[in-house]
Amino acid sequence: MSVPFPEPTEPASSSTEAIIRYLDYFRDQVASRVEGLSETEQRTSRLPSAWTPVQLLKHLTHVEQRWLEWGFEGAAVADPWADSRDGRWFVDESEPLTDLLVAFREQATRSNAVIEAHALSDVGQPGPRWEGQPPATLERVLLHLVQEYARHVGHLDIVAELAGGPTGE
Repeated sequence: MSVPFPEPTEPASSSTEAIIRYLDYFRDQVASRVEGLSETEQRTSRLPSAWTPVQLLKHLTHVEQRWLEWGFEGAAVADPWADSRDGRWFVDESEPLTDLLVAFREQATRSNAVIEAHALSDVGQPGPRWEGQPPATLERVLLHLVQEYARHVGHLDIVAELAGGPTGE
């Protein structure tokens, strides 16, 4: 883990900077938890819902792409649901963790660029992500992403603890 927790007392130049700090922290937590597990545990589910840590990693990569690039910016994305197969998260056995981590980190870089290029009050582009509803502001999208990460990092803590891997606070 290399990204420190974004303490509320640490000054930030803007709300955007504070939100990016939280996203970067959560991303780092996800990557370190998954990397800290054995190869077997990375691809094994310990839960009735049957997701694996590498599936969660890939899911979060695509969540960011769906909300920020495909949704907010209205960019063309070949397969925004490429993290799913038959309604479940999916990672092919041939996909190495190193490639999944590279994709995760590259998506984080693209996501941060989208965030920094817009005001929090900017409204997303109309498109299929919104399922017929009016597009959300960037602020609402980012609050959704922060809660998604917080929830999933908690899930991953439990899985890592059951597997004897690294956990958080």
